[in-house]
Amino acid sequence: MSLAVHTSDLDVIGAGFVHLDYAATAPCVRAAADAVNALLPSYGSVHRGTGPRSQTSTLEYERARDVIADFLGCRPGDQVVFTRNTTDALNLLARALPPGTTTVVFDGEHHANLLPWPNALRLRAPASWAEAVTAAERALRDLDGPVLLTVTGASNVTGELWPVRELAEVAHRHGARIAVDAAQLAPHVPVSLAELGADYVALSGHKLYAPFGAGVLAGRADWLDAAPPYLAGGGASAHVGDRAGDVRWAAGPARHEGGTPNLLGAVSLAAVCAALVEADRAALRAHEQELLAHLREGLRRVPGAAEVSVFGTGSERVGIVSLALDGRDPSAVATRLADEFGIGVRAGKFCAHPLVRRLSGDSAGCAGGLLRVSFGLGTTFEDIDRLLEALAAL
Repeated sequence: MSLAVHTSDLDVIGAGFVHLDYAATAPCVRAAADAVNALLPSYGSVHRGTGPRSQTSTLEYERARDVIADFLGCRPGDQVVFTRNTTDALNLLARALPPGTTTVVFDGEHHANLLPWPNALRLRAPASWAEAVTAAERALRDLDGPVLLTVTGASNVTGELWPVRELAEVAHRHGARIAVDAAQLAPHVPVSLAELGADYVALSGHKLYAPFGAGVLAGRADWLDAAPPYLAGGGASAHVGDRAGDVRWAAGPARHEGGTPNLLGAVSLAAVCAALVEADRAALRAHEQELLAHLREGLRRVPGAAEVSVFGTGSERVGIVSLALDGRDPSAVATRLADEFGIGVRAGKFCAHPLVRRLSGDSAGCAGGLLRVSFGLGTTFEDIDRLLEALAAL
């Protein structure tokens, strides 16, 4: 199998309807499908045999790990651990924290980065980057022992970027570490552990155009190597004795990858990462920003639809916009968009209940939530216009 990149590798597979729900699951690109199809004839067990299928599969699995490490700007000593998704990756990290670790987290996070942490100090989502940095500084300076600050790279509700690099500097100044939920960031902009100064980063393949159930936790090895295995079982164990408890656990990523791994998910995700590395991401980003500006301008002319934001309408963001609908049920609108116009969007709370409740102005429970439009590779101006026309008709 080869990870060679062609100009069509980032073409989105599938047509016939307008998919504007990329923030939930992005469509598959050709690079991912081609990588899977190339491997299927020789697909076998990983790290489990000496036959040609096993040897080929093991080689491709570890090659995928190397490709993703390059994609994420891993440093010497960093590990790439394959997981099911971002939620799984962050739960793994939560289980690997040293005893007594305090976790500092803003309440605007996706539940994947809000709920797993023991001994969490929860901060209110700020109104600006400066407030975010100040709040983190104030919280971190009063904490003792191991501390982890964890933050999203881009909000799954509003698409707004968070000041990860600045927060990393604050964390390190106080002897803390920082983890980044890059599920919504990595599909839109380059993510580098080294450049961000992050200690850990987590992402999902199904949001990165490789929807085969693979995710990644990448970052510093010491906490991961010192922690009990995330999944105790085959692969995670280096030696098992005759008596209960007589176990020596594996070192490195294998320690937390117990059981037969998702080879196809890892290989498809690596293929997309390789294609993105070779692509002109600045041009892709510029095109996305043109689409975003076109969408936001059009939405201003839709009666009763108000864009929500954490940091203000001028903040930098990726291709995600959420709307509060005056007097309309977002779920009903989303259903009509699908049934009558062939357009897929998302309605609800997006696994970010505290933030959506605040942004929607519904302190009583946020029953209706918001309407979210999200896009990426494969989205066209015609798709955006079709949505705007449908909203106007409704």
